[in-house]
Amino acid sequence: MKFLDEAKVYIRSGDGGAGSVSFRREKYIEFGGPDGGDGGRGGDVWVEAVDGLNTLIDYRFQQHFKAKTGVHGMGRNRTGAGGDSVTLKVPAGTQIFEEDNETLICDLTEVGQRYRLAAGGNGGFGNAHFKSATNQAPRHANPGLEGQEKNIWLRLKLIADAGLVGLPNAGKSTFLAAVTRARPKIANYPFTTLHPNLGVATIDGREFVLADIPGLIEGAHEGVGIGDRFLGHVERTRVLLHLVSALEEDVAKAYTTVRRELEAYGQGIAEKPEIVALSQVDVVDADSRAEKVRALKQAAGRAPYEISAITSEGMTGALRALRDIIVSAQADGTALTPDKDDADR
Repeated sequence: MKFLDEAKVYIRSGDGGAGSVSFRREKYIEFGGPDGGDGGRGGDVWVEAVDGLNTLIDYRFQQHFKAKTGVHGMGRNRTGAGGDSVTLKVPAGTQIFEEDNETLICDLTEVGQRYRLAAGGNGGFGNAHFKSATNQAPRHANPGLEGQEKNIWLRLKLIADAGLVGLPNAGKSTFLAAVTRARPKIANYPFTTLHPNLGVATIDGREFVLADIPGLIEGAHEGVGIGDRFLGHVERTRVLLHLVSALEEDVAKAYTTVRRELEAYGQGIAEKPEIVALSQVDVVDADSRAEKVRALKQAAGRAPYEISAITSEGMTGALRALRDIIVSAQADGTALTPDKDDADR
């Protein structure tokens, strides 16, 4: 399945049915009077967050959604049936914007949430509605009201507990594949990951969701490389795991480059709790490893975890650190970076 996190669609609610002009005509009944029924209400357009979806790919192939028109009223005081509504099914985490792509209509963060995007038009009154003491045989009825129509934008921001950030080839996809059942593409060249990946990690019996986004490079906030368009998928996370590869010549520069891009993006990402890890430590010698750990510690202001997804070194400690922050945030809405336990490295 291909990944699509933004789509523009056209929606239109149904018109109301017209009221009926009718008179009762039966044998032996003189002056039967008006009996025209009202028109039915037009169908609505709804959006609903459903389980089992993690992309907006369906809206690449269908961009027009129209609800049904209400049925017209009929004689014998028969009211027309309401038109069928249309429901756009989207993944949890989808935001709906007006056509300007800036005005937020709704934000569906939980499965089962629904929102009416366009209300159907009311049905028109039949001539029976207008009968009065001074007008006992009205010969007019109302047409149904028109439905609403507009273009809207759907924008998906994945809902995950923790997000993986770093330069290209920092080992994010390898980390995700090692601790979850996700199978992202892994290769030895930049931008192997072209779209976000999700996986469920388990540590000490507790599960949490990890999001891996394409690597950031200097100038990403200005559109360099893949840019920062996928950073929206880690806006909702409670903690970031910042991976810096031990293969980098200057690990301090690699760390600060990504931090600058997070700060330039804004939206509170740079203020999120962060766990720093030196990845791929199995491919460097002991002296080089110690030197890179010192440099990264100085740049980040804290001792980094030393991890290897291939040998599993340090993986348990990093996962437990992520878990602790997530549990703390779930408990009281705050998230503070815990002290690093050397025994968990």
